[in-house]
Amino acid sequence: MSKPEDLPPMEYRFLGRSGLQVSAISLGGWLTYGGHVDREGTFKCMKAAYDCGVNFFDTAEVYADGESEKVMGEAIRRYGWKRNDLVISTKIYWGAAFGDNPVNNKGLSRKHIIEGMDASLERLGLSYVDLIYAHRPDRHTPMEETVRAFNHLINTGKALYWGTSEWNADEIAQAWRYADKLGLIGPVMEQPAYNMLERQKVEREFAHLYREVGLGLTVFSPMRQGILSGKYRNGIPENSRFAKKEEIDFIKNWWDRENAQKTFQEVVAKANAVAPIADKLGIKQSTLALAWVLKNPNVSSAIIGASGPEQVYENIRAIEAQKLLTDEIMQEIEEALQNQPEVVTPRF
Repeated sequence: MSKPEDLPPMEYRFLGRSGLQVSAISLGGWLTYGGHVDREGTFKCMKAAYDCGVNFFDTAEVYADGESEKVMGEAIRRYGWKRNDLVISTKIYWGAAFGDNPVNNKGLSRKHIIEGMDASLERLGLSYVDLIYAHRPDRHTPMEETVRAFNHLINTGKALYWGTSEWNADEIAQAWRYADKLGLIGPVMEQPAYNMLERQKVEREFAHLYREVGLGLTVFSPMRQGILSGKYRNGIPENSRFAKKEEIDFIKNWWDRENAQKTFQEVVAKANAVAPIADKLGIKQSTLALAWVLKNPNVSSAIIGASGPEQVYENIRAIEAQKLLTDEIMQEIEEALQNQPEVVTPRF
């Protein structure tokens, strides 16, 4: 499928308070590249994204046991893309393929951060990544050790910026306190799940961090594993992710506590409450869901997953669809969702 001529131009946003600009829509390798999407499929998706102006590609050491990094790095070489035109990220914590002994091959010790970074760069076939994330907090390792280790990666040119993924606000603030105390660089960005159904952390918990440290967000799961795409309006299609038992078990384990207390049908019903609004606007429900995420000014980039170029092209339409989300439409969405977090105003 060739790129449609009517796609909007890409939008670029600063990554938090940094001077780095990332595409508002980015492409990630979680659950796809190196896994159930084959090499040629990965190449086609990345090429489609690049042709649409996507400059930010996200992966992690743990995705498909390191295979995601390998195949995404191979795509960069295959197409001869200039390194300075790309923003490449990976994440450290879980490790990839363990050696003979799993001890020290995961977590955020200085040892694993440095060795894990070297292993990721080897798999990617790159000399550095633009963004390196602490994929989870490590409560067994002193925060000072973790902050110093990520700064070491920056000082040695193996990464340009560091950030966190699925950390809470207190942990991010603690990392910044150590960074300030030691004259080091704190985490520039956080990568949380954010969508119409998961809002508490981004809209409430992190509110003070946007003001205090200029935290940028590269959010994942804007479609809530496809639940917000509209594909489940009339039940579970046979070829969908939730039709496969192994996928259902995996996703259920990952779901946040709020939705883990609800049945799949209840979650789908909440997602489908916005379907009439998408119909009224003349756009797909998936486009509405992604455009809604992009309307949040604290979101630097929304990371999409795609198993084919047509999904990439469809997601790009959310760039233009943001214009349709007027104050009135946003209020309609709030009335349909009934889940807006209460933002606590600080007292001075």
